[in-house]
Parts: sequence; C-alpha cells; structure tokens
Amino acid sequence: QLHVVESGGGLVQPGGSMRLSCVGSGFTLDYYAMAWFRQAPGKEREGVSCINSREGTHYVDSVKGRFTISRDNAKNTVYLQMNSLKVEDTAVYYCAANVECMANPDYWINPDIAWGQGTQVTVSS
Repeated sequence: QLHVVESGGGLVQPGGSMRLSCVGSGFTLDYYAMAWFRQAPGKEREGVSCINSREGTHYVDSVKGRFTISRDNAKNTVYLQMNSLKVEDTAVYYCAANVECMANPDYWINPDIAWGQGTQVTVSS
C-alpha cells in the first residue's frame, strides 16, 4: 500500500526559501508519478507541481520559475524547493503518489492517489 509523509513546513518571511520533503513507503517511488498540492484557507486544493517516472515536470503558472520539484529515488523521496516565497504561497502542502502528471493540474487527480497528511507553510513578515 502506498504511503507518503511530508516534512519541512514552517514559517518563512516573504522572499525566503523552504524545502519540503516527501518520503514514500510501501512502494518504489521511481515507478510512480508524484505531485505536490496545496490548499489555502477558504480556497480549493490546487496542484502545484508534479514529476513523472522519466523526470518530466509540470508546474502551475503561479510558481513557475520559483519552485522546483525533484526526486531522489535512492531515498524514495520527492522534494519541493520553494524560492522567492510570497504571502499567497501560504497553505497546507500535500504530497501525493500515483498521480497523472500532465501539463494541466486539473487532470492530476485519480481515485488511486495516496495522500500525505500535509505540512503547513506560512509566509509572513
């Protein structure tokens, strides 16, 4: 059974950086497409970035050029490096395994996704 756990959230000032980690268990991560989603208070969950088994990546427009998704298959871990953070990046960030990684984030979700518990990222001065 696929299981993922996120870590690395916290409080950061605008313009700062933060790296989130997502460790997978119960499966070999390099065979699966992985993604990061986020949900801000009062807003719907949105896809942020995904990476497929061939290292192809996609990003939502609002984070392009600032966020980078990567994977370390030896550690069964996916990362989200977030730079130039903005107040509007504040959200609970979720890792997801077994997504449909394509250009449109609206199509990433499928019934077989394994979700993490989420990690809070707060960007504030």
